[in-house]
Amino acid sequence: MTSVTGLAIGGGVATILLIILLSSKEIISASNHWNNKISNSFNSVILPLLLVFAVIVVFNVLELI
Repeated sequence: MTSVTGLAIGGGVATILLIILLSSKEIISASNHWNNKISNSFNSVILPLLLVFAVIVVFNVLELI
């Protein structure tokens, strides 16, 4: 995955996973099963993916300039 295509696929997978996790967090937070342990688990996975997404956006914007 060191090629440009591999990086693009990895970024796409990270973005899709981020969307799925954010959606799951919203759905589960409305249920009776929600607690701080689950919240911390979601946050520990979502935060790195948000950083990856931010880097992808920055590189795409810089590519356009």
